[in-house]
Amino acid sequence: MDPDGFGAAAVLGSAQLANGFPGFFSLPNGLYKVECGVNDAFGRSIMCMHNGRLLGGNSAFAHLGTYEERDSGIIAEVITQRHNHDPYYKSLLGSDAMSVSLLGRPHEKGIRFEGEAAPAPGSLFWAELTRLEDDALPPRGTVGAAGIANGLYSIHLNALDGVDGGLSGVMLLMDGRILGGDAFFYYLGSYSSENGRWKGEILNQEHTPARGENPVFGGHEVGIGFSGSCNDEGGELEGIALAGKRSLRLAASLKLMRRA
Repeated sequence: MDPDGFGAAAVLGSAQLANGFPGFFSLPNGLYKVECGVNDAFGRSIMCMHNGRLLGGNSAFAHLGTYEERDSGIIAEVITQRHNHDPYYKSLLGSDAMSVSLLGRPHEKGIRFEGEAAPAPGSLFWAELTRLEDDALPPRGTVGAAGIANGLYSIHLNALDGVDGGLSGVMLLMDGRILGGDAFFYYLGSYSSENGRWKGEILNQEHTPARGENPVFGGHEVGIGFSGSCNDEGGELEGIALAGKRSLRLAASLKLMRRA
């Protein structure tokens, strides 16, 4: 099953709390790896939790929603939106736009969500969120007038100069910092922007081994320096990536999915 298939099941609506959850502790903001499934289908993505908002996705789908902390657990509401129409990437339950209600309970390594996906009544949908280390996050950049907007973007990146390689995922831009990823990688970085231009740096790392899926970037921590143009709807960039001992020229396009 395509690990990017998580797009088929996301969270929307209200969930009834099945059992009390005494001793609930506050959930930290941060970037999480997500593994999820329903019936025999399995998917993987990343998710940023920040002050009640959920923004994330993978190579084909963006996940957009909110969460609320209660004494009994975490009520989450998310919808999905396809950003990559390559037929290779299939959704979990055959629908590009989906919603599901989830109840989450934290544990030592992250959060376990469970709920029901609307297209499969009676089937258990689950999602396991594991916190990703963000120690490599650089200091935030500065954003001035006519700079790129805060929000969740789809990103489609390709190697240049005849190299067959690339990435597709989501990227959250927030006040000079970058968080993002897909089914195998997560991105940490910073940027500065004003007057329709932006520049920055990104560290691309694996959260799940990807050498067999992506031979160019798999197995490496990839540092990328970039610059480009931006407007109200997204941005373009060109940069240099260092993957192991290999240097690559890259180009990417970003499209705004939701402001943050």
